[in-house]
Amino acid sequence: MSERSGTDDPEPFEPGPAVPLFVPVRPGPAGCATGWTTRFFRTPLGDRTAVGFTSAHRLAATLGDGQHWIRLSEPALRALGTPLGVTVLTVDPQLTAQAPGRALSAAAGAAADGARRAGPYPRSGPTAATRCGR
Repeated sequence: MSERSGTDDPEPFEPGPAVPLFVPVRPGPAGCATGWTTRFFRTPLGDRTAVGFTSAHRLAATLGDGQHWIRLSEPALRALGTPLGVTVLTVDPQLTAQAPGRALSAAAGAAADGARRAGPYPRSGPTAATRCGR
């Protein structure tokens, strides 16, 4: 039986160094002044998942250039989701879908624009995104 030296490879399930992920965030409950809140998503089966990206480019390609983000390590992101019952972490998701209310066809969007212009109330003014500096 041969002796093992101290330079052997680590166990396959030992955690490696924590590499920070690019994590999508949104303004907190009271707006941008109070900080940011981590965004959680749903898997195709409907389970909640934390999401992180390995680069800002991948985050922007999936969620858009206007998506705010912070850098968090994987253990920190998991720790934020645990109290909410989020146990799944998805890294670099490639497919996303818009919320059902946002997925309008071009014709439906044009009809909605016409209805907005004809309404009795003005639709102008700053939005939450404008107030937050986006």
